[in-house]
Formats: sequence, structure tokens, C-alpha cells
Amino acid sequence: MAPSVPLREGRRVFGADPATFNRARPGYPDRVYEILRTRCGLTPGARVFEVGAGTGIATRGLLDQGARPLTVIEPDRRMARYLLGTLGPRRDRVHPVLHPFETASLPTASFDLGVAATSFHWISERAGLRRVARLLRPGGWWAEWGNRHGDPSRRCSYIAAIQPLYRTLLGRGYRAPPGRRLTAQREKHVTALRSSGDFERISCELVRWKVERTSAEVTELWSTFSEVISLAPKRRRWFLTEMRRVADEEFGGRS
Repeated sequence: MAPSVPLREGRRVFGADPATFNRARPGYPDRVYEILRTRCGLTPGARVFEVGAGTGIATRGLLDQGARPLTVIEPDRRMARYLLGTLGPRRDRVHPVLHPFETASLPTASFDLGVAATSFHWISERAGLRRVARLLRPGGWWAEWGNRHGDPSRRCSYIAAIQPLYRTLLGRGYRAPPGRRLTAQREKHVTALRSSGDFERISCELVRWKVERTSAEVTELWSTFSEVISLAPKRRRWFLTEMRRVADEEFGGRS
């Protein structure tokens, strides 16, 4: 929804408050894990690596499906510390690597599956895909996915209603990304996978699901977005206060 934050900066901004990040960010629909099981070899005992594990929102789902061992790559030690502290007895199935994916020491041709959940946009695409291919064993799988807030194929009333706030905050040059641009981004990434020459049987699926939030919850969610975290405190407070006001006054406190 807002201009991108530089990769180096974006990797640092989330760790200041991992508890809020973990609480506010949604998980992923069951369909994601169904695809991983039925198409991507996520069976009990599968050797899996996860790029940008964060606070473990997808990590816990991968463990539920039997990933063992699960190598979690998370360069922010604050996020990794939070993740590992939430795993309980499953901690012994997880191997943490606290370095950027590009430079992390990882065994080549060793993994059945690699994944990235709402994280691969923080990796240089071409170099990142080359590294993924080197890590997978012959016949291994790569899967990445992420949440989009608002259906890209239709107009979302709340998303539309807060666009004036973005324009006020970010200036006249701000352009909201329409659905067709999001579709184009997805197609561009599929093209990158194909052109790399390292991947076969490439497919892409759009999974629609609905999560309704209170005005307080949607405000907390937006407070975890990189472009909002990166604002000066006064501007961030203004933006989040106005977001909540729109939800309360125009949408009955729900969005």
C-alpha cells in the first residue's frame, strides 16, 4: 500500500516489538498447508528450511505438519529469540540460523522443501532464487506465499477509505497499488522462477479468505507494517489514530 522500505532497513524494523508483531499479524489459511502436503512433499520427517521466519507464525504450522528438522533463518536476533521462546518441547526440532539468508551457512542439496512466508520480498530476487535452488536436493520443492490485505480483484471499502491518509502522509506522488498491479507483480515473480532455469512445474494459486477485525485490531496490524514502523513517532501516531477513526466512524468499528 505504501512505498517500499529499503531492504536493509526493512530487515531491522520488525524486531523492536516482536510480541505485537506476532499478535497482530494473521496466520495463513489451511489451504496453504494442504498445498504443502499434497504438492510440495511436506510430510513427517521432511527436511525444511524457512527464510525469514520472524516470530514463527508459519514456523508453528510447518512443525504441526511434521517438518523435522526445520531450519529457521532469521537475521534479527530479537525476532528469533521470541520465536524460539514460543516453541516449548518442539524447540529441539528447530535449528536456528541467525544470519541473512544470502550469507547464512547452509548445506547445499540437502533440503526436501524450502519456504518463505510473507518474507521473500526482503531478499534480492535473482540471487535469492539461485541460493534456494542450490539448497534443495534433486526433486526438492520451493514454496512462498504471503497475505494481501484487501482482495486485489475487487475494491475493498476500508482500504479505499484510508487512501487519503496515505496521500496526506506521503505526498502527492503516492499512488495506491490497484489490483492489476498486484497481479502483475505475481506474474513477474513467476516469470523470474521460470527464467532462472532451476525450477520446474511452477504454479501459482490465489487463496481467498476473510478475517474481520475490530478497529483496535486493524490499527495494531497496520502498526506492524514496515512503512508505518519507519515513520517518525508523531507522524505514526497521527496515521494510526486516523486509521482507527475511519474504522470507527465509517465502518462501525469493524474492517
